[in-house]
Amino acid sequence: MSATPIGLRAEHIVVRTPNWLGDTVMAQPMLAALRAAAGNARITLVGRWAPLLAGQGVGDVLLGYPRPLAARRRLARALAADRPDVAVLLPSSVESALAAVRWRARRRVGYATDGRTPLLTDAVELPTPRLHQVDEYAALLALLGVAGAAAIPRFILPESAEADAEVARLLAEAGLEPGARLVGLHLGAAFGSSKLWPPAAFGRLARALDAEGLCPVLLGTGDDAATAAAVADAAAVPVASLVGRDRPAVLARLLGRLRCLVSGDTGVAHLAAAVGVATVTLFGPTDRRLTAPRGPGARALDRPVPCAPCFLPTCPIDHICLTRLPPEAVLDEVRLAVA
Repeated sequence: MSATPIGLRAEHIVVRTPNWLGDTVMAQPMLAALRAAAGNARITLVGRWAPLLAGQGVGDVLLGYPRPLAARRRLARALAADRPDVAVLLPSSVESALAAVRWRARRRVGYATDGRTPLLTDAVELPTPRLHQVDEYAALLALLGVAGAAAIPRFILPESAEADAEVARLLAEAGLEPGARLVGLHLGAAFGSSKLWPPAAFGRLARALDAEGLCPVLLGTGDDAATAAAVADAAAVPVASLVGRDRPAVLARLLGRLRCLVSGDTGVAHLAAAVGVATVTLFGPTDRRLTAPRGPGARALDRPVPCAPCFLPTCPIDHICLTRLPPEAVLDEVRLAVA
């Protein structure tokens, strides 16, 4: 192992990981580089999706970030009692910087955003022009003298007979045969409705996939149940659905069973690409140059319209950024992915 960088001589490093699933996946190369450079230091990851990183070899302690204020205060007291030498803040919020102060972190490293610079000991301006999110997270490591982060996130599926059995049961209960050529259609997006491809378009795609001997399967949370019903109606052929039936602990393993995933710009697309699944990601209000999934089978589709990218969670007009993406164009990308 190479010598620990001068800027990273520490016994305890805390990383406040991102609030979103996709951002957490995009942070994996930076976290792996930090782990490799940190020698014997203990690394604690704190964030909503941090527990998803179990088995990835990037942290020694993985803690969820609680929503209730009282629980956050208890967490702060526990971390402060084991005072971190370094806190690396991946969210750009004032709240994350204030939390690092409460943790009594000796060094607080992050981007100079949201007016929080006085709370940081090591701050850097966001790059201009902006970089892909994977690269912006990696660039923070320069403040610690660390380099060498990979460009593509990798997610390892730890061996688990129990999790494999659960995924097999879910697929069987949905009527999916072992060995079926599954194409996942992920319907939702936590960001907002502006990222959603119309149900009628998903339905036409499902019908076309079925005609080509592929097996579409609907994915999403319980909140996507009404959308799933509309997609099934538009498809006019039987479409398997796992909407609302998976859980975070088995999501990556379920995605690993797919030949391809079609979705909006969501965290699930990033996780699928990191697992090694081909992805076709549909971009509307967000910028594919900044957040497109990375991987050997990752494809991104968008249409040049004057109002995009707007980064608005709800479209105030007629949503042309996504309604102009025809199912036929998406089908062409899926064909390339599964060939």
